[in-house]
Amino acid sequence: PPPEPPPALDVASASSAQLFRLRHLQLGLELRPEARELAGCLVLELCALRPAPRALVLDAHPALRLHSVSFRRAPAASESPCTFAFPVPGLGPPLPAFANTSDAESAGCPLAFRLDPFTDYGSSLTVTLPPELQAHQPFQVILRYTSTDAPAIWWLDPELTYGNAKPFVFTQGHSVCNRSFFPCFDTPAVKCTYSAVVKAPLGVQVLMSATRSVYVEEEGVYHFHMEHPVPAYLVALVAGDLKPADIGPRSRVWAEPCLLPTATSKLSGVVEQWLSAAERLYGPYMWGRYDIVFLPPSFPIVAMENPCLTFIISSILESDEFLVIDVIHEVAHSWFGNAVTNATWEEMWLSEGLATYAQRRITTETYGAAFTCLETAFRLDALHRQMRLLGEDSPVSKLQVKLEPGVNPSHLMNLFTYEKGYCFVYYLSQLCGDPQRFDDFLRAYVEKYKFTSVVAQDLLDSFLSFFPELKEQSVDCRAGLEFERWLNATGPPLAEPDLSQGSSLTRPVEALFQLWTAEPLEQATASASAIDISKWRTFQTALFLDRLLDGSPLPQEVVMSLSKCYSSLLDSMNAEIRIRWLQIVVRNDYYPDLHRVRRFLENQMSRMYTIPLYEDLCTGALKSFALEVFYQTQGRLHPNLRRTIQQILSQGLGPSAEPSAETSTELGSAEADTNPDSPALLLGDEAPSSTISLRDVNVSA
Repeated sequence: PPPEPPPALDVASASSAQLFRLRHLQLGLELRPEARELAGCLVLELCALRPAPRALVLDAHPALRLHSVSFRRAPAASESPCTFAFPVPGLGPPLPAFANTSDAESAGCPLAFRLDPFTDYGSSLTVTLPPELQAHQPFQVILRYTSTDAPAIWWLDPELTYGNAKPFVFTQGHSVCNRSFFPCFDTPAVKCTYSAVVKAPLGVQVLMSATRSVYVEEEGVYHFHMEHPVPAYLVALVAGDLKPADIGPRSRVWAEPCLLPTATSKLSGVVEQWLSAAERLYGPYMWGRYDIVFLPPSFPIVAMENPCLTFIISSILESDEFLVIDVIHEVAHSWFGNAVTNATWEEMWLSEGLATYAQRRITTETYGAAFTCLETAFRLDALHRQMRLLGEDSPVSKLQVKLEPGVNPSHLMNLFTYEKGYCFVYYLSQLCGDPQRFDDFLRAYVEKYKFTSVVAQDLLDSFLSFFPELKEQSVDCRAGLEFERWLNATGPPLAEPDLSQGSSLTRPVEALFQLWTAEPLEQATASASAIDISKWRTFQTALFLDRLLDGSPLPQEVVMSLSKCYSSLLDSMNAEIRIRWLQIVVRNDYYPDLHRVRRFLENQMSRMYTIPLYEDLCTGALKSFALEVFYQTQGRLHPNLRRTIQQILSQGLGPSAEPSAETSTELGSAEADTNPDSPALLLGDEAPSSTISLRDVNVSA
C-alpha cells in the first residue's frame, strides 16, 4: 500500500510513531488484584515507513517492568491470531502462542531495549530493530511486562466498592496514562485495531472497550476485539462484581448488583432515543453496541467515552439531569472524539467542542430548546467564573494551546476546551444560517474523516469547501471574528449563542438571585418564600446557588436567612445541589450548618464531591474542622484521593496545625506535577489542587 502521511508531531509522546505504521495490537493480560499487579504480553504488528529503521521508540512508564522484547517476522495472511498462555503467578507475564509454531518460534528473536526518562508522566522505551528491515515489510514486536502502581490502573479493595464483595479494577487512559498500561504510541494521532485475551480471578466480570467480547468458560478467559481503529487512550478495561441489564436493542448497563435496579430504571429506553437522535443528525452509529458501566466513587472523573462502553461514575445516578447530559455527551463522542479524533492534545477542542455542540443538538431534539439553553447558560456561567479567576490573558484560554515539552496534556482539560470550543462551533453553524445545513456538513465531515485524526485546519477547510458561498464571502477573515483569532486569542469566546429560548427557565433564577442580593433583607425573605424552588429543574437550582457562591462571602444575616429558607429543603435534594449549598456554608463560615458539611463528607467517597469542599475549608477559618473530618473518613477513600486531600490540607495549614507524622510521610508520595495554581482539572494520579474549584470543571471527558 502507499505510505500513509506521518502523524502530527506530538510533544507529549516520546515515540517514533511517524516512522512506522501500526496495523494492530494484541494484548494478553492477567489481573492479579492481591498483588495489585497486571501482567501483560503485547504483540505489535507494524511496518516501517522507511527502510532499515534502527530502533522503535514507544511510550512507556516507570510503573512498567519489561521482562523481554522480541522480534518476529510477519505472520502469513492465513495464520490464526496470536493466543496467550498464562503461567502460574510468580512465573512471569503471559506467553504468546502462534499456530503451527514451536514455543521458541513463538517467543521470537530477542531484541535489546532500554528505558529512559522522558517526562514526569512517562518514559521512552527504545527497542533496537534488526538491520535488514525493508520499508512496508510487516513485522511483529513482542513485549512481556508487569505493571504495578500505574497511573492508568486503579485497583480497589472490596471495601471501596458498593457491594464490599470483590476487588475492582479499572483503567483510565485519557490523556497520557495508558503508557503505564501497555507500551504504545501514546498519541491521539495514531490509531489501530486491537484484540485482547484477559484472565481474571474466578467470579470477576471483565469488560473492555471492544466491538466483540466472548467468555470462554473452559479456559477461564475473556476474548475481546475492536474492529475499528482507535487511539491508545481509548483502550479501556474494567473488572469487578458487575451484572448486566438490557436497556435497549443495542445497549445495556453494567453495575454492581445493588446499583443495577437504579441504573436500569433511569436509563431504560432513553439511551436508544439519544442514539437515534444522534443518527438522524450525524449518520449511522458505527460502533455496534453502546453499553454503559457504572464505576465506584473512586473513578477520578465524571465519565469517559470509551468506545462501545462508556465509563461513568455511580455517584451521578442521584442527579438525573446531570446523568442525562453526561451520557448524551459521551454518546456524541461516538462521532466526535472517537470516530474523528484531535491529532494532538493541543487541539482537544476538536473533540470536546464538537461533542458539546452535538450533545446540545441531541438534547434540543429530545428535550426541547429551553432545557438546552438552561444547561448552556449554566456551563457558560462556569466558563466566565473560570475566566475571572484566571484573567483574560491566560494562555490556557486559547483553543489552540501551546503544550510545552514536559507539561502534562491533562492540564489543558478545562472549560475553554468545552465551552469556548462549543461557542466557535456554534458560530460556524450560525454562519451557514441553518442548523440543519450545519448538521449535514458535520455528517459529511464525519464520513470523510472517520477513524482518522485531524487538525483544526481539516475541519475549517472542510467547512469552507462544503459552503463555497461562505468561502467567497471570506467569512474566515471577518474583522474581530477571524477563524485564526478564534483559535489563538486568549480570553472569552468572541461570540456566544442566543439563549433567549431558555428565558422561561433562566428568568426565575435571575429574579430570585436579585431578590437576595439587591432587595432589603426583610423584603427578600418575604418575596423568596413565595417561590417554590422544589419544583425547579436541577440546573436552575444549581445556577442560583452558583450565583450566590460567586457573591460569597455574603452578609451573615443574608446567610442566616438563606439557611432558614432553604437549608432543610436543599438537604433532601441531589448531591449536585447539596455540594453547592455546603460550599456557601463553608465560604461564609456559617457554623450552624457545619454538621451538614460533616455528614456530607462522611458519606462521599467521590473526588468531585470531596475536593471542592476540602479546598474551601482549607482556604478559610475551618482548617481544623477539615482535618478532623478527614481523619475520621480517610479509611473509606481511595489512596489517590486520600493523598490529594492530604496535600490540600498540608498546603492550607499554618505552623500551629501541622498534619500528623503519618500524613506527612504519605504526602511525600503524592501525585507528580503538583502545582497549587494549576488552572485546570487534572485527571488520574496527577496534580490534585487548583485555584479553580472542581465544581467549575465537573464535565465529562
